[in-house]
Amino acid sequence: LVRNHELKPSSSSHWNRTAWSDDAGRLRRLDPAKAYGRTKAGQIVPGGTTTIVYDLETGQTVRQHLSLVGTSTNCAGGVTPWGSWLSCEETEERPGTANVAQNHGYVFEVPARETGLVDPQPIKAMGRFDHEAVCFDPATGIAYLTEDRADGLFYRFIPAVRGELLKGGRLQALALRGAPGADTTNHETRLWSVGDWRDVEWIDLDEIDSPNDDLRLRGRASGAAIVARGEGVDWGDGELYLTATSGGPIKRGQILRYQPSAHEGTDREPEAPGRLQLFVESADEKVMNMGDNLTVAPWGHLIVCEDNYSDEIRNHLKGVSPDGRVYTLARNATGANSEF
Repeated sequence: LVRNHELKPSSSSHWNRTAWSDDAGRLRRLDPAKAYGRTKAGQIVPGGTTTIVYDLETGQTVRQHLSLVGTSTNCAGGVTPWGSWLSCEETEERPGTANVAQNHGYVFEVPARETGLVDPQPIKAMGRFDHEAVCFDPATGIAYLTEDRADGLFYRFIPAVRGELLKGGRLQALALRGAPGADTTNHETRLWSVGDWRDVEWIDLDEIDSPNDDLRLRGRASGAAIVARGEGVDWGDGELYLTATSGGPIKRGQILRYQPSAHEGTDREPEAPGRLQLFVESADEKVMNMGDNLTVAPWGHLIVCEDNYSDEIRNHLKGVSPDGRVYTLARNATGANSEF
């Protein structure tokens, strides 16, 4: 199990509860070459990942260790088909605007079998933006990425070499066919209703290192569609599901469903384009209240983690059946504003 630690150098409290100790001074014991980022004062940035090897039969932890250090705001990510975890930075901190000496906002790969700190190499070809999660189509090796911004986009990355992400590739943004710059949120104007499908196309992006934090803005200007706070994304049976956490007229969340083209990522894609469905849209916060990360369960239902900021309504785990029926699995007992 590779665990993200969503810690950031701008938060004073995060220095007192790092992933590896209640004493951030212990970061100084680490090999500086194994840390990606530092603060302007030279401290290792507190985010990263830990890896736990757990024996399901004995119920015992076999070992645990730091696996990625020096990153910031590691929010979500996803599993690759080749046995690694991609850890995504949900930030665009840079030396001119934050207490950091390097640019942040990248994806990092953590092979599950590594027994120590990995070489922290940002996968710059996957873009620099407020990354949330990523999933892969195992049939093609194409990655799909979400962006946690109210005016964010939905991205795909076509690697130049399957399974070797550091060798580069093409980053694109999703657009609705015949509706350039469409707003999928239904906030101001209703674009579509639950159950509706729309054919899509993918737009090539440039200047993906985005020094001005404007990748999504330039993508929208080129015709990409807005997704309201794209967060969780996971691959199911030949299709993926993603959350738009603040989508819908009451801004309490949508779940979108994407079915790829039979020619996904190739020049023949326009012959049979991929398509996007509005699968779930919350009309009542008691039914679903800002679904965030999600996964496809072994029995084919979605398991969705709520992350709302209400003092009255606690976060829940919600299930969603294949026909879009939402039901409650669990309530977070630790209090309000506590995210699964």
